[in-house]
Amino acid sequence: MGIFSKSKVNPPPTSTDYVGGSDQSPDLVITEQGIERSEAEDAEKGGINQAHRPHHVDPEAERRVVRKLDWRVPPLVATLYLLAFLDRSNIGNARIAGMTKDLKLGSGNRYTWLLNIFYISYIIFEVFVIMWKIVPPHMWAAFCVLGWGLAATLQATTTTWAGEMACRFFLGFFEAGYGPGIPYLLSFFYLRHELGLRIGLFFSAAPLATTFAGALAYGITSGHAHIASWRLLFLVEGLPTLVMAPIAYFFLPDTPEKASFLTEDEKLISKARGVRQVGDSVRVGGIDWKDVGRALLDIKCWFTALMYFSCNVSFSSLPVFLPTILTEMGFSAINSQGLTAPPYFLSFLITILSTWIADRTQQRGYTIVFLSIIGGVGYVILAASKGVGARYFGVYLAAAGIFPCIANILPWVLNNQGSDTRRGVGIALLNLIGQCGPLLGTNIYPTRDGPRYVKGLSVCAAFMFFNGFLAISLRILLAWENKKLDQKYGPKGAQQDVIEFGTGVGEENYGANYRYVL
Repeated sequence: MGIFSKSKVNPPPTSTDYVGGSDQSPDLVITEQGIERSEAEDAEKGGINQAHRPHHVDPEAERRVVRKLDWRVPPLVATLYLLAFLDRSNIGNARIAGMTKDLKLGSGNRYTWLLNIFYISYIIFEVFVIMWKIVPPHMWAAFCVLGWGLAATLQATTTTWAGEMACRFFLGFFEAGYGPGIPYLLSFFYLRHELGLRIGLFFSAAPLATTFAGALAYGITSGHAHIASWRLLFLVEGLPTLVMAPIAYFFLPDTPEKASFLTEDEKLISKARGVRQVGDSVRVGGIDWKDVGRALLDIKCWFTALMYFSCNVSFSSLPVFLPTILTEMGFSAINSQGLTAPPYFLSFLITILSTWIADRTQQRGYTIVFLSIIGGVGYVILAASKGVGARYFGVYLAAAGIFPCIANILPWVLNNQGSDTRRGVGIALLNLIGQCGPLLGTNIYPTRDGPRYVKGLSVCAAFMFFNGFLAISLRILLAWENKKLDQKYGPKGAQQDVIEFGTGVGEENYGANYRYVL
C-alpha cells in the first residue's frame, strides 16, 4: 500500500486484508485536506500542532464506507442497466407477440436488420465511454437514460418497419453511452480487489432483465388488451426508463467524495482510498493522450477485446432468438415466453457467485475458462440433441456460461491496465471490437434453419470454446509478465512504494508493487 506523505513507512493492508481479520489499524496520512482538518481540530484542542501525526483510518470505518457505497451505487447502475437490457432485447418477445405480422417483418431479412441496426449504432458511438471521465457522471447518465427511454417507448407507436428501424438506431445510440462505461465508473469507487464483485452485481442485471422480460412478456401477451400485445409490451417496459432519468441525475454520485450519503469523515476516508489507488483523488477530468497510444498497442487489451467478441456472438443472440427456438421446439408462444425465465435466473445467480469467487481467489482466467466450457457444452447439447428435455437443459448450461463469462472479463480489463486513461481506453477498445460480435450473432439463426438451428448453435459453441482458449493464453502471458516484474523489482511487497498526493502513482498504477491479476 503506501502513505500520502514524503516519509517512507510500512504500507497498510488493503480493505480486503481488513476483512481477512487484520488486527492492525493502518495509518493513512492525507497530505491536503486530512492534515488541514487535523490542524483545525488541534487548534480547538489548544493549538497543539500535530500536522505530522498520521491520520488514522479504522478498518471498520473503511468497511462501513464500502458498505454504504454498496447499498447506493451498484443497485442504481444495475437497475438502469436492467432497464437498458430489457429495452434492447424485448424485441425477441415482441416478434412472437404479433409484431412480425403488423410490421410485415416476414419478407426478406427485415427482423435481422432490426437487430443489426441497434448494434451498428452501438458500435459507432462506443467512443462515448470516455465521456464518463470528461462529463460529470450524473449528468451523462441522465442524458443517456432519457434518450434510450424515449426511443424504447416510441417503438410502441411505430406502424412501419422504417419507423422501427429509426427507433432501434437511437436506442443503440443512447445505450452505447451508458452500459459500456459503468465498469469504468465503478473503478472510481472501488479498490482493485473489490471491483469484480461490484461489476458482477451490475452486470447480473442482464440475465435478471431477461428473466423479467420472459415473465413480463408472458403476462402481457397472455391477456386481451385493447392494443396489440407487442405495443403494450414496449410501453410497459419503456416508460419506467423515463422515470429513472431524473433519479439518475439526482442520486448517482460523480465520485465518492461527492456522495451526499457519506459524512465528511467518510468522504475523507473515500479520498484516502482514491489516493491509495492512483495517487490522487481527482478522477474525473482530462485524459493522457500518451496513455491512449500505449493502451492501443498493448496486446492484453486486444486479447480481452477478442474474448468479449466471442462471448457477444452468443450473448446477443440468445435472448432475441430463444423464444423462437422454444416455440419451434413445440411449446406455444405464451409458454415459450415463460420458459425463458428459469435459465436466466440461474445465470443471474452464477454471475454474482463467479465474480465473488474470482475476487477472493484473484483467478479470473481460470474462472472464465471454466464458464466458457459450461457455455460451450450447453450449445453443443442444443445443436446435437433432438429431445426437448435435453435441449432445454442445454439452454440452462448456455445461459450459465455466457453472462458470467462477460461479467468476469470486464474487471479483468480494468485490473490489468495501470492508469485511469489506459483503463478507459481498454474498456472502449473492448466494446469497439466486442460489440461487433452481435453483428455475427444475430445473423446465424435464419428462419430456414429452424426448428433446430444447428448452424447457429454450433457457431456459438465454437466461440465459447475459443473464448476459453483466449482466457488461458492471456493468463499465461500475464503470469510471464509478473515473473519479469519480480525479476526487476523483487517479489511483490519487497519494495515499499511511497505514494505522494497528486503524483498519479498508486498501488493500482504501474510501479514496483504493481502485478497483473491472473
